Amino acid sequence: MNRHVPLRGIIGYTLTPFRTDGKVDLDKLQTLTGRMVDSGVHAIAPLGSTGCLPYLDDEEREAVAEATVKAVGGRVPVMVGVSSLTTERTLHHARFAERVGADAVMIIPMSYWKLTEEEIFRHFDTVARAISLPIMAYNNPATGGLDMTPEFLARLLEIPNVTMVKESTGDVGRMHRLRQVAGEEVAFFNGSNPLALAAFAAGARGWCTAAAHLIPELTLELYRQVVEKANLVEARKVFQQQLPLLQFIVKGGLPRTVSAGLELLGTEVGPLRAPLLPLPKPEVDALRRILASARPTPP
Repeated sequence: MNRHVPLRGIIGYTLTPFRTDGKVDLDKLQTLTGRMVDSGVHAIAPLGSTGCLPYLDDEEREAVAEATVKAVGGRVPVMVGVSSLTTERTLHHARFAERVGADAVMIIPMSYWKLTEEEIFRHFDTVARAISLPIMAYNNPATGGLDMTPEFLARLLEIPNVTMVKESTGDVGRMHRLRQVAGEEVAFFNGSNPLALAAFAAGARGWCTAAAHLIPELTLELYRQVVEKANLVEARKVFQQQLPLLQFIVKGGLPRTVSAGLELLGTEVGPLRAPLLPLPKPEVDALRRILASARPTPP
């Protein structure tokens, strides 16, 4: 059985920037991606929540996936989000990601009608049988509308190339339970930013975060202290330094807050795609203060 797990550490989630004419800005995407790789993250993940996956058409999604792989240039692994409402479209995007050189794909089951566990299982199994890439099963009921229990996630992990789980409910107890039912070696990743320290302490292989766009040095230092050095005292200090920002970007919505943060740090990223609106000015001012206290050099 192939249990290949190509990811660890800080997995940077990239923003999908748009031009003033409303089209995806692929040049800016490649610049942002290259900058994130240069910052030292351990992997890149386009087409997540920060990447505005649900707001892109098929052609745009393919262009983002291909441009990202090109920008990374094999320096770190790339995990492409391929989720869609239908199994057919999810499979289409997974095959495309494999063709352009992605190292893994991530799937969150998306629902209009609430799916049964059997429907979700067949959804993953169908995609897994059609590609050879490792798959990360993503549990985030707040965005996908479906909640996969640790017991069900353990069942998904029996599919040979479903080798990773991203848990984003914000409940560290889910992570401990997953280790109970799936085994101590289960490769799970944290997707809840304010839970980063607790997740690493619980045995997470990595942290999937868009915060690497704004404070890469702090996200990487947390990983070094808690995982590589096992220095929990220092890890707590590093975590507390970034916690206000992690809380802010989650509460304010990732595309809004990350794009506003990048602008504050001097990187123009263009407008958001409607119906998303820019972060209101009072919140931008609050973000400026939070960034100034989190970053070694205030913006």
